[in-house]
Amino acid sequence: MENLSPAASAPVPSHLVDADLLRLENQFKSGANWFYWIAALSLVNSMVQAFGGTFGFVVGLGITQVFDAVGRGAAEAGGAIGTVVRGFAFVLDLFAAGVFALFGFLARKRMGWAFVVGMALYALDGLLFLLVGDLLGVAFHAFALFGIFVGLRAHRALQETGVRRGAAGVRSAA
Repeated sequence: MENLSPAASAPVPSHLVDADLLRLENQFKSGANWFYWIAALSLVNSMVQAFGGTFGFVVGLGITQVFDAVGRGAAEAGGAIGTVVRGFAFVLDLFAAGVFALFGFLARKRMGWAFVVGMALYALDGLLFLLVGDLLGVAFHAFALFGIFVGLRAHRALQETGVRRGAAGVRSAA
């Protein structure tokens, strides 16, 4: 069966409609996956810091870097309290990364609010980089936010079509 394009009265071949839907679906998933990347690379950054490394990924969360710095400072001060503070800082790292992984999970479940709230939190996190003058961190936060926004926009476009793709790629009415 041919689909009618909303912009023209001529029928549009179904393979073109399928290509558009596939493009939107890929943009949607890519946008949601940014949350997973942010969470994972934040934890990698924290592990690198915990083992004395000096490099990190700019896509990670600034708040986990703050937690790590506080934990490292407490550990350098010595004593049992320093070890406890460092351990607590890592628990906070896990929590922050877990929140972003949860946003990724919920966004992929087509919950648009997860995109919006996650973007707002990541934008606030980007302000930490701005406060310390890390312009590369700010720029990458902006780049990631754009990627997430593209996913949100695709999510909304898919909602408007009323069509969902199943696991086998079969279209069905939502």
